[in-house]
Amino acid sequence: MPPTIPGFTYHRVPVADGVSLNAAVSGSGSPVVLLHGFPQTHLMWRHVAADLAADHTVICPDLRGYGASDKPAETDGSGDGYAKRTMADDIVNLAHALGHERFALAGHDRGALVAFRAGLDHPDTVTHLACLDVLPTLDMWDVMHGVTAAVGFHLYLMAQPPGLPEELIAAAPDAFFGHFLDLWTNDPQAIPADVRTAYLDACRAAVPSIVADYRASAGVDLAHDRADRDAGNHLRMPVTVLQQDWGAALGFDAAALWRDWAPDLRHSTVTCGHFMAEEAPADVAKALRDLLAR
Repeated sequence: MPPTIPGFTYHRVPVADGVSLNAAVSGSGSPVVLLHGFPQTHLMWRHVAADLAADHTVICPDLRGYGASDKPAETDGSGDGYAKRTMADDIVNLAHALGHERFALAGHDRGALVAFRAGLDHPDTVTHLACLDVLPTLDMWDVMHGVTAAVGFHLYLMAQPPGLPEELIAAAPDAFFGHFLDLWTNDPQAIPADVRTAYLDACRAAVPSIVADYRASAGVDLAHDRADRDAGNHLRMPVTVLQQDWGAALGFDAAALWRDWAPDLRHSTVTCGHFMAEEAPADVAKALRDLLAR
């Protein structure tokens, strides 16, 4: 059995036709939903979740296609099955099923893109929003130029039509997913052996759905972001963004890009690695508490 978050109760909650999410829940008080990134599961929030559960109801799901949640096949070629809009609807339906009509939402990496879309699509439901170490999809593709974009090679690989990406990754899944756990971590001790094993086991069992999630971000997700930008839509709630200083390496102003989407923004750069909820959990928990107080 994979590790769990101590003190949390696990639920399997139907959120869409034929799709249920695995979710860890604990605490009482105003609800906060925490969404994991790649190549991880809800376990990445274990330290922050325990901290926040002292005075909040904390919900940590595995996203559709990840961990112990369902992994529906993408069959019609539209990308809608793993569109961030679809995944955001999952999260809203999850919270509603657990009795919460409105909630704060924080996401890391892929989970932050789901959280971003939820904030745009459900502004009356998401009260506060935190996004950790991403840019919105439309901006992410815009800043990837030249050889510096090699750091995001996986984005281009998984954007390819179905078949080749899945075959290549499935041939050496531990090497592929482990590469990112190693490359993006400043403090390897932050991801202990049992948690690393759980991440690799989960990813190994989810190659098609993980690729579908990324492929959507080179297609349908872009269309949704462009439509919101063209319509002048913004995130209406208080927003906190924590990220590494990518702009120094890739030549862009991350805070300015985020401010175009989020008028009520607090943007901070961090010195830890990408997996900040595991490498600097006290800092992340404080940032989320500060956000919830706004």
